[in-house]
Amino acid sequence: MKLHEPVPGGPCLAELGTSDLEAAKRFYTKLFGWRPETDSRQQAGGYTIARLGEAAVAALTPLYQQAQPVAWNVSFSVGDADAAVRQVTAAGGSALRGPTDVFDSGRFAVAADPGGAVFQLWQGRSFPGAGLFNAPGALGWVELLTREPDRAADFYTTVFGWTVTASDRYPQWGIDGADFGGMVTMDDKFPHEVPSHWLPYFAVADVDTAAVDTTDSDGTVLMEPTSPPDGPRIAVLRDPQGAMFGVYHAGDER
Repeated sequence: MKLHEPVPGGPCLAELGTSDLEAAKRFYTKLFGWRPETDSRQQAGGYTIARLGEAAVAALTPLYQQAQPVAWNVSFSVGDADAAVRQVTAAGGSALRGPTDVFDSGRFAVAADPGGAVFQLWQGRSFPGAGLFNAPGALGWVELLTREPDRAADFYTTVFGWTVTASDRYPQWGIDGADFGGMVTMDDKFPHEVPSHWLPYFAVADVDTAAVDTTDSDGTVLMEPTSPPDGPRIAVLRDPQGAMFGVYHAGDER
C-alpha cells in the first residue's frame, strides 16, 4: 500500500483474535519471524504485540467472548473514537463494542458495516498502531469482501472520507489518492455461510514458500499462490485455529 505509517482513516493495525494464543504465537513467529511480547498485566488479558525488530507490526489476543469467531481484524485510525462510532451508526453501520480506553495506549471500538463486515476503530494515544508497513512480515494491504459493494462504498467514503479508484474488476480504497486496500464482490463462488469480512495481507519475501510453510505448520492454503494481472503474487491462507489472512510478494505493492 502507499501508506507507510498510521494516518487518520487509514489501517493502523491487524489484530488476531484466537482460541489458542500460544499456538498462534508459534505459528506466526515461524511464518513471519515475529517477536511476540505479551502484556503481563492481568487487566491486559494476554494482549500480545508482535514485533519485527523494535517495530510493532500486529497484535494477537485471546477470544474475549464465547460467540467471538477466530479471525483477523483490521483497525482504522481515528482522531475521536466516540465521534467515529456516531458516524458509523449514522451511516447505517453498527456499534458492537465500546468505545473503551486501553490503559494509556488509546481508545477503541468494534463496529460493523451495513453488510456485516466487522472492523475496529483505534484512537491512538501512546500507541498509534503499527510502526512498519509493506516490509516482509508486516501489513501491506487490506481487502473488503462484501456482497453489497455499492452500499459498502457509500458507507466507507461517508465514515472515513476514503477515495475509491473506480474499477469493475477491483475497486481500491485510498486516502487522498494513496491506495491502501481493495474490495472484492462475493459472488456465488463464496459459500453462503461466509460473511462479509476484512482480510489483511502481509508482505512476504516469497509467496510460494509462505504457502508451503503454512501447510507444514498445520495451516491451510485457501487460495493457491497466483499472479493476478497488474498485481503482486498473492495467496490466501488459514492458520491452524481457523483465521484467514493473505500474503503478497513484498516490493510489488499496488
